[in-house]
Amino acid sequence: MIGEFSKDSLNKIWKNRNIPKLMAPIKNGIAIYHVNYYSHWIDGSKIKASGRYLVPLKVKDFPKLVYNHGTRIKKGRPKILKGENILCMIFASDGYGVLSPDYIGLGEGEKTHLYCNVESEAIAGIDFLIAIDELNKELELKSNDQLFISGYSQGGHAAMSLHKVIERDYKNILKVTASGPMSGPYNISGIQGQVIFNEYTQPHYLPYLLYGLNVAYKIWPENEFNNIYRPPYDSIIPTLFDGKHKVKAINKALPKIPVQIIKPEIVDTYKSDTNFILHQLLRKNDVSNWKPTAPIQMCYCEADEEVLFENAILTKKNMVSLGAENITSVSAGKKYGHGKCAGFSALYTKYYFDTFKKGKSTTGRKGAFVKRALLSIYKIFENN
Repeated sequence: MIGEFSKDSLNKIWKNRNIPKLMAPIKNGIAIYHVNYYSHWIDGSKIKASGRYLVPLKVKDFPKLVYNHGTRIKKGRPKILKGENILCMIFASDGYGVLSPDYIGLGEGEKTHLYCNVESEAIAGIDFLIAIDELNKELELKSNDQLFISGYSQGGHAAMSLHKVIERDYKNILKVTASGPMSGPYNISGIQGQVIFNEYTQPHYLPYLLYGLNVAYKIWPENEFNNIYRPPYDSIIPTLFDGKHKVKAINKALPKIPVQIIKPEIVDTYKSDTNFILHQLLRKNDVSNWKPTAPIQMCYCEADEEVLFENAILTKKNMVSLGAENITSVSAGKKYGHGKCAGFSALYTKYYFDTFKKGKSTTGRKGAFVKRALLSIYKIFENN
């Protein structure tokens, strides 16, 4: 265990961060654990992975929630009281046992992180769930059989990947109660792929994605991979993705239009040939066109400049057309950009998950009217 937060200490954190308790109640304290566990590499070999586990104190039979974090490049773990860990604490302080995997290749894990790779993202979460069942026995903790899945940004893609792979391959040992992916690039082959041809606030996205694709599928020989980049990026990019640089530093070193790092002949082939290997592999890692069994609610914001909200609209349309039921989408705010959208999306997702707790619903509802009304009022005052 790395830390324990009483209700009083959480009240202080909420106050310092202007988190209204009426919208994010504190019903219990939290214990936080760093967990190192065994997962699997793409060839099936056993490797080390890591994550955080937030346990609600003095709560019996709590539901488990896997929260998948957004894009990280630098290895190591973020500070407890920063970023998305606060979102995890909001869930944990209201009785959820929250698992937050670092993903394969990040945190204190082995190997390379495969960005937006369906199988890698999913197996990190699945193996973490299995490891936590063992840890709960050691700690004499008891969770119930409810399993929720969420995550923001890349974590939205990871949440959808985890849900999909559980229902595809692990339904005999794991059952998803509901998932709530948020602002995720579910359609990376199409809608999200558009961002590389225009000015984009996150140009790291393209080389990070290409590197992971090449490691996973060996498109180009390893010693020739950097030849796909134009000079000087063929020498700059390898130094940036060494696990020691943060996203902001990488973005500053890259052109505002991401595709300008790629040699023209490769760009031309990508544009002209829909069967080019990159198209095939991007489609392989889409999570926008499958039929889930468990309910899903996707949150998004229309002004999101990083992950286009149309990802959620298309995904819902595809799932419904395939016959899926209980698929909903919710706008967390028309005027919010990517960063601002996260907190509001997390609250809408929590209210949705709350409707399943203690068997209240099997299909899901938007959540308590009073809390949603307060959140709407809060947004109005914040925008004025």
